[in-house]
Amino acid sequence: MSEKCDGIVELSLPRLSEFTFGSKEPQYELDPSVPARFQRLRQEYRQYGMRRTSEALLMLHEHNLPHVLLLQLGPAFFKLPGGQVPPGKDARESLAENLTSLLCKPDDPIKWDIGEVVCQWWRPSFEPPQYPYIPAHVSCPKERRSIYLVHLPPSASFSIPRNYKLVAAPLFELYDNCASYGPVISSVPQIISRFRPNYQ
Repeated sequence: MSEKCDGIVELSLPRLSEFTFGSKEPQYELDPSVPARFQRLRQEYRQYGMRRTSEALLMLHEHNLPHVLLLQLGPAFFKLPGGQVPPGKDARESLAENLTSLLCKPDDPIKWDIGEVVCQWWRPSFEPPQYPYIPAHVSCPKERRSIYLVHLPPSASFSIPRNYKLVAAPLFELYDNCASYGPVISSVPQIISRFRPNYQ
């Protein structure tokens, strides 16, 4: 949990060694390619309006160095755990369901402590570029990505689809590394710099 100390928010980080990692049946992306993903975005926008996506910032530490949990698909694609929010559904409830589906054993779910939104990114068109603001010329963004700080328990057992890897990436690896992780993940060190880590 986050606590304020001298006006600074303190963030408790559990130890990586307290978590175990197993595997389960693969889970595949809905879209077979990037063009197919944006074609689906276009179709859903006509039907439902702006897409909402909720993702989790899951943090722990190893040797007093903060790490972020990322899903890795293939040799070079990384993403924060989470997913699309169905129309009319609460974003936090949807995120909890997605995290359980992605990271938990069917018979051993984790009780997710979903905290505040630490940043939002906007997609102004049916193309890859995203921004941490709505550009001045854009009146109808096509997607809003909300990143939630999700507090991990002191220990847990993860179960990951076999076609993914769950990797713990240190902040120094993410910092200013847009080429490897993209603009959203590489901005995490700046986003969380207002927190004081409390290593458990």
